[in-house]
Amino acid sequence: MNTYLGACVELGPEDVEADKAAGAKVTYFEGYLWDPPRAKEAIRQTAKLAHAAGREVSMTLSDSFCVDRYRDEFLELMRSGTVDIVFANSHEIKSLYQTASFEEALAAIRKDCRIAAITRSEKGSVIVRGDETVTIQATRIKELVDTTGAGDLYAAGFLYGYTTGRSLKDCGDVGSLAAGLVIQQIGPRPRQNLRREAEQAGLL
Repeated sequence: MNTYLGACVELGPEDVEADKAAGAKVTYFEGYLWDPPRAKEAIRQTAKLAHAAGREVSMTLSDSFCVDRYRDEFLELMRSGTVDIVFANSHEIKSLYQTASFEEALAAIRKDCRIAAITRSEKGSVIVRGDETVTIQATRIKELVDTTGAGDLYAAGFLYGYTTGRSLKDCGDVGSLAAGLVIQQIGPRPRQNLRREAEQAGLL
C-alpha cells in the first residue's frame, strides 16, 4: 500500500466545526495525523469541544513507526484523558510500551486508557476497560487476500456497536466481522453490505 494522505495534511484548527465536534458521540482520528503540527492543534481543539459536550474521542496508533515517532505524546494523550478509546494491533501496543511481552503491554494500557481494543490477527482481539477483559474470536474466513483496511474496519465496526449502546463483546464481534470481510478481497472498502452481513451473523 502506498499511503497518500491528500488534503488532510493541510488540516488545522480553523477546519474544526464546533457543532460536529460537540455532536458526534465519538470522534475518531488516525495516529498518522499527529505528523502535521497544525493537525495536532485541530485534534486537541476537537477533543476539548467533544469532552465539554460529554462526548468521547478515539484514536488508532496507525503503525509501529508512527508510535516510535510520538510515543511520549501518544501516552500523554491517553493519560491526560484527551483520548478515551485507543485502537492498536499487538505490534503497535508493544512498541508503545517498549516491551516484547503482549501481556505486559496490555496491563500497561489498561491503566493508561479508559478503553483499549487490541487486534491480534488470527488470534482475534482483546478489549480492556478497567479490570474488565473481553476476548474476541477472529472471524473465520475462506481465504486471506489483502489485509489493507483490516484495522480501520475493525474500528468502524467496534465504534458502530459502541455508539449504539452495545456491550464490549458485541462491539468487538461486529469489528471482527467487518475486518474479516475486508481481508478476503483486494482493497479497503468492503463490497458487501456490512449491516446485512452483521444481521445474518446475528450481531444486530
